[in-house]
Amino acid sequence: MISTANPKKKQRVGCSSRLSSSPDADLPKSPEGTVTEPLRPILCAFNDSLTADVILRLFLDKSPSFDYDPAVDQPYLDLHLHSHALRRSKYFATLLSDRWHPDRESDGLFRLNLKIPTSAGSMEPHLTVLQLLYSTDFSDVILSASIALSILPVALELLFDDCIKACVRFLEAVPWSEEEEKAVLDIIPSLGLDESQELLARVSPPGSDSPEEMLHKLITASIGNHPCVASAKVKAFAAKMLRDFPSRESVRRVFDRAFDASLKTVKESLEKYSSPDFRGDHDETEAIQRLNLHTAVYHGKNLLWLVERMIELKVADTAVKQWSDQTAFVADLQRAFQDDAWRNIAPGLPALVLRCTGRFADAVATGSLLAARQIRLKLVSVWLPVLIVCREKNVSPIPSGQKQLYQELEETFLRIISTLPMSDAELLLHHCLSFATRNVEDCPHLVSAFNTWFRRATQPPDLTG
Repeated sequence: MISTANPKKKQRVGCSSRLSSSPDADLPKSPEGTVTEPLRPILCAFNDSLTADVILRLFLDKSPSFDYDPAVDQPYLDLHLHSHALRRSKYFATLLSDRWHPDRESDGLFRLNLKIPTSAGSMEPHLTVLQLLYSTDFSDVILSASIALSILPVALELLFDDCIKACVRFLEAVPWSEEEEKAVLDIIPSLGLDESQELLARVSPPGSDSPEEMLHKLITASIGNHPCVASAKVKAFAAKMLRDFPSRESVRRVFDRAFDASLKTVKESLEKYSSPDFRGDHDETEAIQRLNLHTAVYHGKNLLWLVERMIELKVADTAVKQWSDQTAFVADLQRAFQDDAWRNIAPGLPALVLRCTGRFADAVATGSLLAARQIRLKLVSVWLPVLIVCREKNVSPIPSGQKQLYQELEETFLRIISTLPMSDAELLLHHCLSFATRNVEDCPHLVSAFNTWFRRATQPPDLTG
């Protein structure tokens, strides 16, 4: 109970109603009338008016300046304590030392004041710490991170080392909420280097690039050697983490790094497969050829997932530039698709590379990726031959799924061509004649592209005049 008694009326106050309602009130009494606690080896009990030699007045400081009188209009609480218990706190040990020793009053008691800033909002943390001066076992009190964080500032203020260590040890060992973590970060500067070492290790990244390293590990795990179901779950989780990460530049860098690695593996596998050293029907090379194509397909699936996520998160600028500059890779693909070996070993490989190309091309055509003219030109001119050879080498009739994939990519390439200068468009449209069919109704996209070019070609030469 907080009293507002007149300072002229000095009186010894026993346990207040607040304290008497604590667990101490229910503990057994000794013959002398004091509270006995099995976990407290200190003989005298907290707030025992019969044996106390110190009266400590706690008061909430509401004064606007440092010139305050704790006895005037200040809510306060008088506690009956013992000097030998208080000396566990270096703050009180100093006040009770020979140099600062207060004079005993006529009743033989020392009287001390302890100001509690109004910002604390409550006397509860101070009362808890003062009670812990009478205990050597803090485990019954420090039961949560929030409790440890509420009493740790008071323990630091009173220089109560045992309590500080107990709070820090507890905080080191338990999880924190986001708000509790902020409180830990706020109090770390008040701790000594040794005391804060474990807490700092928990919240401080090991290096300036560690967030990006963790993102990269997420991506690597999501495209690693997981079972199919587990891989899908990991990919979904990694995609959410990357989508929610606040730094787009960090996300861009880790995706570019993963994209480079996957593309390099696919290219190397196709280069080995297409190498003259491994061409032909030699029995001894068949196993190696299968391995090369299977490796290309496996990492091609990872590459497609990376491309889709990069476009979704709008961090594919560097990747589309790199994809448009793959002349050697495209040449290896064309050589690989010239024979029929891939049909039995890796029938899904053409669709994978065309889907990657289609994702990039669609993002460019819709403006989701704002690519420069040279990138748009190279993207079509480099990858158009792959589309053509895939269409030509498919057994007639083309499977419906493949036919839709080819037509969608054809339409997208033609839309990109419409964004290029007339001279570039003229050259590329000639290469697109393979999109034509006997039934002109089946290729309206090609008809529309040529009509657009002819319409522009017949415009008056001086549009500015």
